[in-house]
Amino acid sequence: MTILIIEDEELTARKLQRLLTDVEPTPTVVGMTVSVEESVAWLQTHPQPDLIFMDIELADGQSFDIFNQIAVKSPVIFTTAYDEYAIKAFKVNSIDYLLKPVKEDDLRQALVKLQTLRQVLAGHERGMETGGLENSLSSLLDYLRNAAPATALKNTVQSPATFRDRFMIKQGQRLFSIGLDEVAYFFTRNKMSFLKTRDNQEWLLDYTIDELSHMVDPRRFFRLNRQVIVELRAVDKVHLYFNGKLKINLQPVFDEEVIVSREKAGDFKLWLGE
Repeated sequence: MTILIIEDEELTARKLQRLLTDVEPTPTVVGMTVSVEESVAWLQTHPQPDLIFMDIELADGQSFDIFNQIAVKSPVIFTTAYDEYAIKAFKVNSIDYLLKPVKEDDLRQALVKLQTLRQVLAGHERGMETGGLENSLSSLLDYLRNAAPATALKNTVQSPATFRDRFMIKQGQRLFSIGLDEVAYFFTRNKMSFLKTRDNQEWLLDYTIDELSHMVDPRRFFRLNRQVIVELRAVDKVHLYFNGKLKINLQPVFDEEVIVSREKAGDFKLWLGE
């Protein structure tokens, strides 16, 4: 099975590749892309893979934009930290929708679903006059677009996991834990994730920002953008910004400008007012 992974966090992409090796006997990852632009260029210059794993939020937009620029002929498994895109995902080539961090059992079930769909359609087309593989693939995609949403959505969106109340920190040969009440925010820097405490200490974490977003209670923490997840009490000031965006001051102070997009501004205001 040839596989394209579209994911802008290198650590997440590598973890998925390792997980595929454990689940699928002979996976061949033929490419890894990090943006809409790079993914479109890859698909224009390479044979269509058997399967695409596709993150939704990419560095230069949402992966749905790929479908507006090129005909994607491969089945897609979406992997994302957000559950609000499930309906939209099943309007394209999606056979499954997995929330990060992707679990081995969920990945295995998604691959079994793909195999089952192929077998069903192969049996269906053996009794019909067909044009071979191209028609078979076309039928598969039609099935995914028209039949999958009603059943797959119910079965694939994962239930919220138990939220973490502390994180283990490694400092040299020393291990200790930091309670969630001590956390002001999580952030990324140079593709690494950190925890910032209320007393302005930074600690390296072995999780991606996507994984962290599923480990904390959304009533207390909000993902402001691709770089920062903030705890409610760490929001110092909120400023109106151009084009409907918001500019956030954090406490302790974050060393970069923190901007909330226009698309997320409404959700942030609702969260802030709960």
